Formats: sequence, C-alpha cells, structure tokens
Amino acid sequence: MKVKKNKLIIFSISSLIFLLLLFGIILFLFSKYNIGFNQAEIYLKNGLTAQPASLNKIQVYNSGNQNFIDVIHYDINIELFPDEEKIIGDVTITAKLKTKNIQKIEFNFYDNFDITSVVLNNKQTEYNYKNDKITLPSESLLSDTFQLRIKYNGKPESLGFGSFNFSSNNNEKVIYTLNEPIYASTWFPCNDNPLDKATADISITNDSSMISVSNGVLENINSYKGKKTFHWKTEYPIATYLISVCSAKYTHFTDTFVYSDGDSLNLEYYVFPQQLNDAKVDFGIYPEAIKYYSELFGKYPFIKEKYGVVEFTWKLGAMENQSIIGIGKNFISGRNFFTGMLVHELAHQWWGDAVTLKSWKDIWLNEGFATYSEALYWEMKNGKKALSSTMNSYLTDFKSTTLYNPDKLFGKVVYNKGAWVLHMLRKEVGDSVFFSILKNYYEKFKYKNASTLDFIKIAEKISKKNLNQFFNQWVFEGKGKIKIVYDFMNKTTGGKKYVTLIIKQIQKEYKNYTFPLDIELLFNNGVKEKHTVKINMRDTQIVFPIKKIVKNIILDPEGWLAANIKKEKTF
Repeated sequence: MKVKKNKLIIFSISSLIFLLLLFGIILFLFSKYNIGFNQAEIYLKNGLTAQPASLNKIQVYNSGNQNFIDVIHYDINIELFPDEEKIIGDVTITAKLKTKNIQKIEFNFYDNFDITSVVLNNKQTEYNYKNDKITLPSESLLSDTFQLRIKYNGKPESLGFGSFNFSSNNNEKVIYTLNEPIYASTWFPCNDNPLDKATADISITNDSSMISVSNGVLENINSYKGKKTFHWKTEYPIATYLISVCSAKYTHFTDTFVYSDGDSLNLEYYVFPQQLNDAKVDFGIYPEAIKYYSELFGKYPFIKEKYGVVEFTWKLGAMENQSIIGIGKNFISGRNFFTGMLVHELAHQWWGDAVTLKSWKDIWLNEGFATYSEALYWEMKNGKKALSSTMNSYLTDFKSTTLYNPDKLFGKVVYNKGAWVLHMLRKEVGDSVFFSILKNYYEKFKYKNASTLDFIKIAEKISKKNLNQFFNQWVFEGKGKIKIVYDFMNKTTGGKKYVTLIIKQIQKEYKNYTFPLDIELLFNNGVKEKHTVKINMRDTQIVFPIKKIVKNIILDPEGWLAANIKKEKTF
C-alpha cells in the first residue's frame, strides 16, 4: 500500500484541531446545561444486554411466608479473603412474626455456601437450605420475636450488576457490593424485600492495610493478627438492597455541612489515592446541593450518621447505598463532568433510601424522583433554560411499557418518563403546591415505605384536585407520549379579527391525553400573548379574538409536556 504521507499529516492535524474544538464545546455544554451526562444509574443500568432481575423473578424470589416476617435488626460480620475470593460470614437476624399462622420461616440466601452453624434462640436447630433459601420450621419458635444466627463460608456469586465483587485497581485489591434489586442474599442471609427495613450493625474484617466502609457511623476499629475490623452501625431503618460493603486502600477526607439551625452533617469520602485531588473538586458540590435539596424536600434524612461517598471499580456508574453512595472510578474527573450523577445519588437519600418503595413495581418513585431532582439542581444553578434543556435530554418515545410495573426495572421509561411525570404534575398543580406535595410525602413516609397510590393520595390532598386522569394516563395505563400536529389561520368576520387554532393528537399508544397547554401567540409587531387552555379531546379547535395579525403560534413554549409538537398544514 502506498500512503501519501504529506496529505495524511495535514489531514490528521486539521482533524485533531477540529476534534479538540468539538470536545471543548461539548464539555462547556456538559458543565453549563448538564447535556449528556444526565442521571446516575441510567448511565450504568441502561443499555445492558441483560437486566439484573425481571419483576416476574422478583415475585417468586420472596415467598408468601416472608411477608409475615418483620426483621428488626441485622448483625452482619463478614471476613474478606480477597486472594481466594471468599468470605466467612456470621450473621444474626433479630425478627418477629406478624402472625402465628405460619408453617415455616424462610429467608433469602443463595445456596452456594457451606453453612457451619444455624442457631435459633441460642439452640442448634434443624434447617433446609436449597433453592436460594434457608428454611426453618415455625414450631421451633417459643415466642413471636426470635434470633437466628447463621455461620457460613464460601465464594459469593456476583449477579445482577455485580452483587459481590472481588476486583482490583492499580494492582491493589478492591472489594465492593451492589445489591439492587434482590442480590443482598448472594452474600448474607436476609429477608431481601424492600418492604422489610431494619437497623444494622455491619463489621468488615480485612487485611490491616485496607479501609472497610459501610452504612451509618463508624463505631470502632479493632486490630488482630494483621487484620482490621471496621464496625459500622446504622440506627436508621435500611432496606437490604441498600446495605453496602466496600474495602480497599482508600484515602479518607472529610467535610461538614452546617444547617442554619446549628445541626451539622458529617461528609465523609473514601477514594483511591491517585484520585484524591480530583475527588476534592468533584465532591465540592455537595454542601450547596445538600442545602438546596433540604430546602426543597426537608432536612437530610440520615443527619445523625453521615453522607458519604466511596469509590469502587464498577465501570457503569454509581449506586445510592444509604448514607454511603458508591461511585465508579471512571466518574471522578476533577472537572465536575459527572455532577448530574452525584446529585442524582444524593437525591436518592430522600427518594429511595428514606422513603423506600413498597414494591419494585413502584421503582419510578426511586428513579423518576432522583432523575427529576437532577433537573431541579440544574434549574437552581442555571435557571429555567437549564431545566428545560435537561428535561429535553430526558425525552424519548416511552413506548415500551407503562411506568408502573414496567417491563424493565432500570430502563429509560422508569428514569426519564418518571421525571417527566413529576415535571407535568408541577405544571398541573403549580409550583408552590408541587413542592408542598414533595415535602409532605417525604415527611409522612420518611424511614417507611410508600407506593404509587400513597404518593397520589398525598398529591390529591395537598392540591385539592382529583388527579385520577393524570396518573392513569401517565403512570398506570398510558405508553408513549403526546404527539401533536397543529395549524392556525387568521380570519376577519364582521370587521372583527380572529385566529383559529386546530390541535390534533395523533399518537397511537394512548388515544386521548388530557393536559393543560400553554399557547403563545406571536403578532406581526413582535408582541407576544400567552394563553393556557385545558385539552381534553383528541381533536381541538380554539378561536382567539385578536386585534393584530398573528404571525406564529407556539405550543408549550416552556417545555412542560412530554410531547412531540409539529406545525403541519391543515387549512
């Protein structure tokens, strides 16, 4: 092959200059309007060839008997053996039965471990360990409240997004967990149901050179024979999918956020040493973001413990573990490229961690709320245009599934349409009422569980409006989004001027949406006139009396609707 080197060199240099300029423009847009790097887990959970678990699998994962168990506390002791990729576990579950009419007691626990001891209320007991459950006969219980202690060892399976991971960074061992939605039981026995929240003690033992991080407050560090045990404790109720273990050669730095009433929140960060300076830049956004979200939603829910970030080697994004989010090392830049991801996970501390879904069918209450919180953050930083541009970046076809009980737990519909539902609800009820709804919802269900119906009840109570149609069309029944074609014509009748506007809904997925529509009339003299009308039919004709000729009409000029709107010749 013969290469024309001179021309190739000129082309390469010019191409390089072009690419550098393009990259600079993109980075500017990322930083100013959050275009591109929106929402945290969608970056990691979307576009995967396999979803971590279908709703069908989740429905059979928890047996009916498990619904009658209320776990009060987990005492989790995990010793890590990174070279062998194994663990030794010693877990005590304190729980009570909600009913006496139960034939057996079941907990989720993947059946690839060697169990060395099962003790129920301080006595060795019979048990059955198969089909990823450990089962005990209920007649062995002497009271409604019981303690079950299980000792085991083995290699945890890494399922879903990677429930238990032995990995490395710069040839140094890194261990981390990622349990969502139903994979906590790949490494400890539990009632792996978000509805059953409990307090927890979590002790992690590893080589003395490692720092081990988990939820809540660090109670103490004990050293013994070249190993260290980090004992963490959370007194706030926590769902099993939010329990986290991370262990690596971290560098630890801190900050403090102080509320106006004097309450303070510890900010604790654990990162790989080579990214310390970059992390200090990126995580510097947190005090302002915490202040803003606290004003919008209510005070940070885990203030007595911490807000923390721990770095791990997950390549797909970040995870909202309660009081200690995990972030992949690829998403610490030192240039605030992934601020959207960071504030998304922060928002989850309110939406998902404090207020936890009752069922995975309600997943939009987690992800839609956190995604819209990103948009609210950019609105705070850069105004209404940033809000609009962020929402536009979320707008896709939404055709695949309903928002409630979706076919993919972590698809774009859950994240993006979930955010759009909140955006449109804000338009439906008005700003002050909308944010009052969020505050009341948070306060009522803080440290508890909530369903979509629970949220609707709060929204209707605060707004004093019947929102059945709104939620039916956007959450329970409707797929896709609004598609509108429209046209207008100026007319003069009897010396009076009118403009006639025709609006047609042409979407196929849902016949007829009802929604408030802002209409902007632009006159020949440059004056603008705004109207808001309620659209409740598939075909609508509106006549506006005018004094000047209308040059153009713009529908939904501020972008409040999940809609494709196109002017099309009708007259």
